Amino acid sequence: MANITNDAVDVVVVGLGWAGSLMSMELAQAGLKVRAIERGEDRSNSDFAYPKPADQYAYAVRNKVMVTPRDGALTVRHSAGDTALPTRKWGAFVPGTGVGGSGLHWTGVLIRPTPTDLKLKTYADQAYEKGQLEEGMQVQDFPFTWDEIEPYYDFFDKVCGLSANTGNLRGKIMEGGDPFEGPRSNPAPLPALEDTLNTSMFAHAARKLGYHPFPNPSANVSRAWTNPYGCQIAPCNYCGFCSKYPCLNFSKASPQTAVLDALKRMDNFSYRTNANVLRVEMHPDGKTARGVTYADEHGNEVFQPAKIVVLAAFQFVNVRLMLLSGIGKPYDPASGKGVIGRNYAFLSNGGATLFFKDKNFNPFATAGATGQMFNDVSPGNFDGPSLGIIGGAKIHSSQSSGAPIGTALPKGTPAWGKGWKEGMQDWYGHSMKISITTSCMSYRDHYVDLDPNYRDPWGQPLLRITFDWKQNELKLQQYLRKIVLDVTKELNPDSYSESFLSLDSHWDITKYVSTHNVGGAVMGDSPETSALNRYLQSWDVHNVFVPGGNAFPQNFQANPTATIGAITLFAARAIKEQYLKNPGPLVQA
Repeated sequence: MANITNDAVDVVVVGLGWAGSLMSMELAQAGLKVRAIERGEDRSNSDFAYPKPADQYAYAVRNKVMVTPRDGALTVRHSAGDTALPTRKWGAFVPGTGVGGSGLHWTGVLIRPTPTDLKLKTYADQAYEKGQLEEGMQVQDFPFTWDEIEPYYDFFDKVCGLSANTGNLRGKIMEGGDPFEGPRSNPAPLPALEDTLNTSMFAHAARKLGYHPFPNPSANVSRAWTNPYGCQIAPCNYCGFCSKYPCLNFSKASPQTAVLDALKRMDNFSYRTNANVLRVEMHPDGKTARGVTYADEHGNEVFQPAKIVVLAAFQFVNVRLMLLSGIGKPYDPASGKGVIGRNYAFLSNGGATLFFKDKNFNPFATAGATGQMFNDVSPGNFDGPSLGIIGGAKIHSSQSSGAPIGTALPKGTPAWGKGWKEGMQDWYGHSMKISITTSCMSYRDHYVDLDPNYRDPWGQPLLRITFDWKQNELKLQQYLRKIVLDVTKELNPDSYSESFLSLDSHWDITKYVSTHNVGGAVMGDSPETSALNRYLQSWDVHNVFVPGGNAFPQNFQANPTATIGAITLFAARAIKEQYLKNPGPLVQA
């Protein structure tokens, strides 16, 4: 029971990353009294600005700006018959915490999914024969059209200062961009980042093989930019420290650089840090929320009354809070009934590392999103039905960092000591990568729920993940391997190594892949198969909205941030223009 009660607000926002900062800004601009609750510490641009050092060991190895496993642990298992064990050290993914969340230390690749990605169930029903796809697959459509959501992608591009080549402008295919992207209403705000040696080599080889490479769309801005909120973002100086680092130069779009500097100046916005939300509190009838209870830094339970509750934290946190608070029916994989926890999905990566004795790639001269990619192997762009697989990948050569720890060296080089040092002297700067980032379908037996055995420091059950690789994703990896090796052979390196999943692989929680976790409280057209409607509103508790990766019904090959931004802005407009006038369900079940 809470022993402290705060003053009431119109909106309480849980989490102050991308979704939380965007929702707070949009609702504060509408005149509402907004308070954000963030479980981590306060962080501002000045905390990391140049000349403070980019400490690789602190940020990339010790995860300085990530949540600790003590405060954010999960339990993991491959199947329902296994006993889940807790994460004591981050491996496959590294959730963020603190003001800015994962948006503070993301790489900055700002790419949209394709229209087919958003309507994957429709595509699957049209392109595949009944029974052709893997048993238990639960592919679903996003509950809006491309034309409905595109204006919100466009606005988020402007918030971030997207630096890219436009590929499709109002239906016209543009030279140098992605010919497979959905039509844009406006060109990219800024030019693409500069190419490096590896990206130009990759693009040349890919074109020669018939693919359509284009520069990675980037939120590391190529020119000085002032966004619609009045925030200024400085031009990137290609320092080489982006992924897992706050930007030293104010050049990477983040909640801090793109939203919070303006938001904090608003008198009707406030926020609390080191405040861990324990549950959403409900009115006695169970139909609406009345606020949230959080534990403050002194261990007190504090009740924050609010008319609207927005769960805008990381995907795992949002789903867990819904389960702990009794919002929606928990998913049961045996019966297929229930929706909270349904459709968890991750993704896989892989690729080849190419070594060239006579080339120096100057890896420190780079931005987080520096690279070229092609989207020829995404759903609908290649003959997946004849292969019996659905999904796809972006295939890219990116040069995101020159930091020495973890630098790839040729096979046979010692992993430590004198031999490692000699290998670094001989090969540092002489390698490039060709990588894949894949889609991942959702399945009936992949889900998250509350663990019956392990609890957090506040005595609440940890979230449990049940997930493993399926044959659809493993066959996709093997198909992509051939494409990557074809490009590798075209580049003719002195040697190369490769890393792809085999057909008998299991999910390895210990090795980093990405932090692109999705699902668990998905959006959709029906309360039978989704937790949220098209406006991210709970079907069961109409004054609770849940923006984030949790809303994705499966994972596409594009990075998730652009879509998280777009759906948050889409929901914010619906709250401002529809919900405030007539509080209640925005979509009838």
